Amino acid sequence: MEFKVRDISLASSGELKIAWAEKNMPVLMLLRKKYSESKPLKGVKIGAVLHVTKETAVLVLTLREAGAEVYLAGSNPLSTQDDVAAALATRGIHVYAWRGQNSDEYYWCITKIAESKPDIVIDDGADLHAVLHEKYPDIASNVIGGTEETTTGVNRLRALENEGLLKYPVIAVNDSYTKHMFDNRYGTGQSTFDGILRATNILVAGKIVVVAGYGWVGKGIAARARGLGARRVIVTEVDPIRALEAVYDGFEVMPMKEAASIGDVFITATGNIAVIRREHFEKMKDGAILANAGHFNVEIWIPDLEELSVEKRQILPYVTEYTLKDGRKLYLLAEGRLVNLVAAEGHPSEVMDMSFANQFLAVKYLLENKSRLGNRVLRLPRELDEMVARLKLESMGIEIDELTPRQREYLSSWKYGT
Repeated sequence: MEFKVRDISLASSGELKIAWAEKNMPVLMLLRKKYSESKPLKGVKIGAVLHVTKETAVLVLTLREAGAEVYLAGSNPLSTQDDVAAALATRGIHVYAWRGQNSDEYYWCITKIAESKPDIVIDDGADLHAVLHEKYPDIASNVIGGTEETTTGVNRLRALENEGLLKYPVIAVNDSYTKHMFDNRYGTGQSTFDGILRATNILVAGKIVVVAGYGWVGKGIAARARGLGARRVIVTEVDPIRALEAVYDGFEVMPMKEAASIGDVFITATGNIAVIRREHFEKMKDGAILANAGHFNVEIWIPDLEELSVEKRQILPYVTEYTLKDGRKLYLLAEGRLVNLVAAEGHPSEVMDMSFANQFLAVKYLLENKSRLGNRVLRLPRELDEMVARLKLESMGIEIDELTPRQREYLSSWKYGT
């Protein structure tokens, strides 16, 4: 079996991590148990580009137990857990991933996934979708369907759809309620600070934290900053509705040009380019910390930071110190990449349980409905989203009410009035 990992001898350590994740991902394990005998994915080749973590391993092994042959590459050059990649290779997964890839190596791995001629594509950020459409249109034309894990990736796929170029249906798993309302908010909110604290060991209490973007990720980060005792939490936004929501949630809202001179810690979560740039770096305090929680390393505009600096040095494993011409020092975490996955371990297993249960169900849905979906970006049906929530509640020992027949009739009728 072909694979490429850093060190296959790390597999035993990876196995322990996978076992821990399995213990904390009950919904996905229930799905594994349910479909391991019937194998609805038998004969299906799945090409996946995801962060190669212990949680991803639970998804990949569940897909394999349901009958699929899986090819896996990392969706970030710095997020792969090498011991987990090794464990997956020993378990029969075609994995091409190692931590610390350069750009050529990163896309070589994605190319290996594309060239496997997958029936189903699972992606995190849409790099695999983009490579298939740009370089392998004939292979893309034979893809049954795909899924997408992130807001950034969904935006890219909608752009493809709007231009009439999308070659297969894609389920926007990110748009499922049990994904974005929990993974993006609670998962990223917690794991972002996990990464910042592991990288720097700073005390958040008493700091002024600036959060760029108030989508679900920004909401989670702002809430966790407040919970950790930040003296002030400032939100910057371009969307007036989200900005108003941040105000009503009790946060300060101002433009980045004003926040730049105030903040101690800056965290980007927009999915856009050059959110923090030259004009902002020029105003920042000596010692300001810069972290990114968006998918790509473009939100903190590093070319401007490089141009403004007279010296650059790595002072901690995930902390780069930039000395500006006037002597001020700014600290970039994780090379501007996803701080929660580079400096820490990504989201807790408990929240990825729901996200990856959605991924599994999306793959199954694509196969069952392949002839009638059209080449467009779709949401996972509400009933499957609700099924994930119900399974999660059951795993937590929580019961909820059910509608009575009379209540169902009332909600479905137009005849009742005041």
